[in-house]
Amino acid sequence: MSKTKDITQELPPIPNKRFFPISQAAELCGVKPHVLRYWEMEFPRLKPDKRNGGRRYYKQQHIELIRRIRELLYQKGYTIAGAKQQLKNGAEMISEPDVVETVAAQAEEVLSQVEPQSLKPVLSQIITDLEFLLNAAEA
Repeated sequence: MSKTKDITQELPPIPNKRFFPISQAAELCGVKPHVLRYWEMEFPRLKPDKRNGGRRYYKQQHIELIRRIRELLYQKGYTIAGAKQQLKNGAEMISEPDVVETVAAQAEEVLSQVEPQSLKPVLSQIITDLEFLLNAAEA
């Protein structure tokens, strides 16, 4: 019996959570944690949040991107450069729900650290950021 993992295995469903530690992300995507760390260097869009001394926390969109990278590399046989090109050429652009989720998460994090009297400038900055994102999406 071979010790190599079956790369065509069925991946488990992605739980409805906001963040996944690297060990869980690796398990959900059928790869080892060191592979995820390597892919972070190769694929610029794969940038998990880092907290608590550099611990990585992946979002659902990261898990979906990792699964897509895994499919391109392991099942379709692309090289890293080929996979990068496929992701660049394909419909892999950030969708509106991703933008909204990202901005909402950033706003939530900022607001959790703000004193009530300083909310006005923070809200103003959020509005500015949202307007920038909407203008960029229309361009």
